[in-house]
Amino acid sequence: MIVLYSRVSSLTQNPDRQLKDKNFTYSFTDYCSGGIEFYRRPKGSQIKKLIDEGKLTELHIHSIDRLGRNTLDVLTVWEELTTKGIIIVCKNPSIRNISEDGKVDKFSELLMSILSMMSSFERGLIRERQMEGIRIRKEKQLYTGRRVGTVDSPERLLKKDKSKKILDYLSKGTYSYTEISKIVGCSPTTIVKVKKVSQMV
Repeated sequence: MIVLYSRVSSLTQNPDRQLKDKNFTYSFTDYCSGGIEFYRRPKGSQIKKLIDEGKLTELHIHSIDRLGRNTLDVLTVWEELTTKGIIIVCKNPSIRNISEDGKVDKFSELLMSILSMMSSFERGLIRERQMEGIRIRKEKQLYTGRRVGTVDSPERLLKKDKSKKILDYLSKGTYSYTEISKIVGCSPTTIVKVKKVSQMV
């Protein structure tokens, strides 16, 4: 079974760029953050089931970061599928874990590892810049965070990006609270609150 997997961060993004190849049995698309471990994503967990059942033979992805943004997570998935003889075909850059003669492609494995580490390093730098910006704002007393005891109005709560994402996933009717919680990065309690408030407004 050949599966094409794609991932975009939100429902407003279009995965068509990742779905150009038509030579596959199934096409799975996750709408979630790349920071979520591959097998913990809604569609990623379905792919894990196919792997465990011995049905998956090839996994096609548009780019390496579709498997995750954490270097260790990407390498873990890559190594597991390689060990089980499941072919990973990456379009950009054009690499695969197992060559056509059935041998592990050492060059692609090395390139994949380097690219993944570079991506992880770049995100680390971005995070450091963010923390530095917060530190500077705190020193200038411009960053105070949320005041203790403050409560969002219904309108303000629903205008938040996280609330909009929660409502988008709820409207699809195919995601459980647990799945939405993992995708959006919030507690099930927040989902219940947003849903309740949206019905009141």
